[in-house]
Amino acid sequence: MIFSVAIVATVLAYTWWLAPVTPRSTAVVAGAIVLALALVRAWRAHEWGVARGHFARSLLLTSIFTAAEAAVLLAVGSSRHRWHAPSLTAAGAGLLLLWALGQQFALQITLLREAQASTSRTAGMFVAAVLFAALHVPNPFLTTVTFVAALLWCAIYDRHPNLIPLALSHALLTLVVLSALDDATTGRLRVGAAYLASR
Repeated sequence: MIFSVAIVATVLAYTWWLAPVTPRSTAVVAGAIVLALALVRAWRAHEWGVARGHFARSLLLTSIFTAAEAAVLLAVGSSRHRWHAPSLTAAGAGLLLLWALGQQFALQITLLREAQASTSRTAGMFVAAVLFAALHVPNPFLTTVTFVAALLWCAIYDRHPNLIPLALSHALLTLVVLSALDDATTGRLRVGAAYLASR
């Protein structure tokens, strides 16, 4: 699990130690390192996550999960009268989709596949979800929702390896979270030292 360890270490080093003392632009460097590691892993494994024959089934299952999750989030937000439209430009939406695709690429191609290679097909999904959730500690909201979402995304990808529907799901659910829930609940989507500082 050498690539997984390297990715987790990079993200944790950034969110806990570098982010508080460096400009926000260093996030791009950390993201580039994670993407480079995932790309090397993909190249070595000859897996790019865009199997065309699996797109339709992946889209169907991902749509069902995304609709159910969005309904829960919207219901919670409505009960608290928190619904608000996020200010998002076309460029911002594009960046959100790329960010979601990058996270899914690292999650599925590296964390999931290496975890499965080290344990078993089923246990690997759980391990990958735990690792993905751990990157969102100590934010209790994000840690919980990313574990649940990652577990289901991994289960879908394991059966139908196509990242595109997963990235769309990831981006759409992020928008729903931003629209339906307030900062007190989401912790402003901050993780690591930034989350603690915001408290």
